[in-house]
Amino acid sequence: MALDTISSVEQFKRFVEEIKASQGYREPIAFGIARVDRGQKNAERVLQASYTVVNWRENFGSAAIFIKALQEARCKVDFSGSEFVATLNDTFVQNAMAAFAPFLAEAVGESHRNVQVIKTMAQLEDLGKDFRITFLFEDTNPQSVEAVYLKLYALSLGKAPLRGINLNGAFGLLSNVAWVGNKPYELEYLRENEIEMKLRGTYPTVDSVDKFPRYLQHIIPADNTRILDASRVRMGAQLAAGTTVMPGASYINFNAGTLGPVMVEGRISSSAIVGSGSDVGGGASILGVLSGTDGNPITIGENTLLGANSVTGLPLGDGCIVDAGITILAGSKVKIAPDELAKIQAANPGKDLGSGTIFKGSMLQGLNGIHFRQDSTTGEMVARRSTREVKLNEDLH
Repeated sequence: MALDTISSVEQFKRFVEEIKASQGYREPIAFGIARVDRGQKNAERVLQASYTVVNWRENFGSAAIFIKALQEARCKVDFSGSEFVATLNDTFVQNAMAAFAPFLAEAVGESHRNVQVIKTMAQLEDLGKDFRITFLFEDTNPQSVEAVYLKLYALSLGKAPLRGINLNGAFGLLSNVAWVGNKPYELEYLRENEIEMKLRGTYPTVDSVDKFPRYLQHIIPADNTRILDASRVRMGAQLAAGTTVMPGASYINFNAGTLGPVMVEGRISSSAIVGSGSDVGGGASILGVLSGTDGNPITIGENTLLGANSVTGLPLGDGCIVDAGITILAGSKVKIAPDELAKIQAANPGKDLGSGTIFKGSMLQGLNGIHFRQDSTTGEMVARRSTREVKLNEDLH
């Protein structure tokens, strides 16, 4: 059934309110239209979903139009679950075009991006099974590949906060595939066709084998953000403007990233967050929840320096320094001289550090202005009040 063409903005607004007031209607927290890559051997298997526009707790009018366009295209929208995914067809596009008619001329650049999606789809000759729409009604465990990608996009685009989305079970939904540029190949397909492809010279150059694509395969970063090796940042990472990711030992995992300009020459593991103005030195590692932190997510404060080849397994505050080669964990024994303890206490008013000279790393987590180092004569881990200002080169960020 086709929708009548909407003739004015006011009529559009009334139509949206009518849809929202309909029985059983449920407003989604997120939605988007994606072009999916399907398996070469198993066409029912979705390997990747590329979203052009991700709506996260916004654009509810467009959501209502998309739902109505689906219903009038004889697709029953199920509001009862945490998510709903459907394959799109020409009738859906025609219905959406009719509803968006008052905005079609204005849909350029950054204006009415959901309308731009529909305008572009209307120009395609055959939608086939390549286009899917996803609605999330709750932030629960994702149930589909499309839902996983929608959440990864929300993280990488900064629409959702790091550690703020439920991704439990995501790995089990994604296939382990061979990535050739931005195209995923089923490994079974490559095995079955290896001989013929190699003899014909058509065997692809595989960049990686993983469940996740690279960040730059889906995300356009800010103008002043640099990623010198695309393999160093995984989809689902979040990079604030001004972040520089150098090649070599650097790596930023999904659901991890930066909150401002940061120099990254080391590893930011999943769930780890680095504050503005900080420097993750060459080969330095910030442990994730699966790599030794006992489930304690690590946040590094602002203007903090992690020296080359250091390892940090506890949260740090602002203005801290971890010397090169130092490993600081929750259970590490740290020696602090009484005069330095007083200075650290002064830099952290409201925090009662007690007395004594030996502290566990966990007792110092999240504190500002601490310099962790190793006594070269005794081998002891020591801490003192940091006296060095950590400042990034503004020309590079």
